[in-house]
Amino acid sequence: MATTEHPPPSRLRAWMLEGLSDMGKGGGHQGPQAQQEPSHKGQRWWRVMCLTGVDYFSTLGYQPGIAALAAGLLSPIATIVLVIVTLAGALPVYRRVAEESPHGQGSIAMLEKLLSFWQGKLFVLTLLGFAATDFLITITLSAADASTHLVENPHLNSALHDKQLVITLFLLALLGAVFLKGFLEAIGVAVVLVGIYLSLNVVVVISGLYHVATAGHVVTDWTHALTAEHGNVFAMVGVALLVFPKLALGLSGFETGVAVMPHVSGDPDDTEERPAGRIRDTKKLLTTAALIMSCFLICTSFITTLLIPEKEFQPGGQANGRALAYIAHEYLGNAFGTVYDVSTICILWFAGASAMAGLLNLMPRYLPRYGMAPHWARAVRPMVIVFTLIGFLVTWIFDADVDAQGGAYATGVLVLISSAAIAVTIAARKAGQRNWTIGFAVISAVFLYTTVVNVIERPDGVKIGACFIIGIILVSLLSRLARAFELRVTSVTLDDMADRFVRDMASRKIRFIANEPDRRDKAEYREKIEQILQDNDIPNREDFVFVEVTVTDPSEFEAGLNVRGEVLHNRYRVLTLESASIPNALAALLLHVRDSTGCTPHIYFEWTEGNPFANFLRFFLFGQGEVAPVTREVLREAEPDRDRRPRVHTG
Repeated sequence: MATTEHPPPSRLRAWMLEGLSDMGKGGGHQGPQAQQEPSHKGQRWWRVMCLTGVDYFSTLGYQPGIAALAAGLLSPIATIVLVIVTLAGALPVYRRVAEESPHGQGSIAMLEKLLSFWQGKLFVLTLLGFAATDFLITITLSAADASTHLVENPHLNSALHDKQLVITLFLLALLGAVFLKGFLEAIGVAVVLVGIYLSLNVVVVISGLYHVATAGHVVTDWTHALTAEHGNVFAMVGVALLVFPKLALGLSGFETGVAVMPHVSGDPDDTEERPAGRIRDTKKLLTTAALIMSCFLICTSFITTLLIPEKEFQPGGQANGRALAYIAHEYLGNAFGTVYDVSTICILWFAGASAMAGLLNLMPRYLPRYGMAPHWARAVRPMVIVFTLIGFLVTWIFDADVDAQGGAYATGVLVLISSAAIAVTIAARKAGQRNWTIGFAVISAVFLYTTVVNVIERPDGVKIGACFIIGIILVSLLSRLARAFELRVTSVTLDDMADRFVRDMASRKIRFIANEPDRRDKAEYREKIEQILQDNDIPNREDFVFVEVTVTDPSEFEAGLNVRGEVLHNRYRVLTLESASIPNALAALLLHVRDSTGCTPHIYFEWTEGNPFANFLRFFLFGQGEVAPVTREVLREAEPDRDRRPRVHTG
């Protein structure tokens, strides 16, 4: 509801807010300036797969080294366990998430429906905290690993060995600059990077398998060492299952896959309500990415375990965080190895793009809708700057150390996957799908176990996640407090009876009485009128219309307002409203009546009893309390011109 003219924004402000909320198309609340596009506009699924793939596929840069450190000689077997969990667990879960939540909100939107009021908001903020942990650490960890590959290159090591932090910060700034320029360009870059990177990895894998096959003693040495260390196959599988939680980073691409789902074009006849083509193509995206990654994970863990000495995986070793780059340099020469390094650096740097896309698609869907972020949080460019600055802080705190950020990364990934598994279990149960319910429940148990083990072994991850959660909740509540007196009603609609009341009063002075409904009998309305007449010294001949507001969900921030008119006891005219906040509903009604009739309405209150601070808290948390002064303050902020402002009377 626009109530006053504002000066045109500056060129910088206009550029910063250009395309307000264009990362949040489809579903969820859109800002008043959001530019909607037809749902069929977008990118082919395989192109969007490359965007999520810069996150998912780039883990090849460090996943084989992590597996070797966690499982040692058992790395290939532990990786097979990871692949089984990926294809039989995470993939079915996220295919169902894509079906249930096709607008990019993922499992958070599915779980949001389980809880209402403030419990639901705090629950969602907690999940957003873990999502922020996942995506932001993806950005910083990938940039740090990219700088590691650059620093460890034999040609550059002597010149750059102490410059890793500076290089990482530069890569983060460069990523932010790409998103300030525009998002669609990022998809084109991702397609090129993924194509080159996977092609080079095919060469590395083939070369590694060739050297394993031609050096027969390598396989026999490995199998003998395995038997000597673990005894039998069952012991090996048991140990592989135990170390599986440490390999959880290999599951990192699924949440990103559904987060960027709105950019999948789907079919020309798709609608936002029924995007069948988008759902089908997103399932293709998830399945294809999982199959490609599974093949690479198994092959790379095998060749790196057999061809790289164990000491090189340790911190300070040449294969630490860059196992495949070590293979490329060792067996294909420094020239090819340098090309591989450049490709790895580029895709690791750009892995932050899919995570940034996920953040920009996720956060504006919730925080502004809850009133827990300023209006500009719906715009892409300001949020890019915010996330980039947070990335700088995280990188500085961890000193661009890949291993130090691994725990937080795994925690964020596992919490989101566990929540997704629980969400689809509940969805299957509600749909009456017994077999799917059992299957998803088993998958949920596996991921919950993995999450708990990961938290116990690496508690720093949940501590960092808790910092993100506390930060998001604190900033959200402060933002909600700062916007407490903002007019939050997006539209006002009167039914025929209510419209008749307003048109009738427009010929005289428009007078409303704010009434808290109780018994709603004759005596209540008669006594209320007598009190208002006495308190305000108004002649008896004046007529009034009562306004009664029922609070629905006080945790909601913005909504439309429907006004119904009725005549009670054949005498008293009453307008009934439902809203999250009584003062906002009354202010919105008064402004609407003023604009539709051209007359200045008056509204009459009685003072609220009790402590003013306690009453303000009641208003902030429950939408009621200091109704009269808050209504006046909302009107003052919405309409700076005193001559045009509706009149508030309190006695």
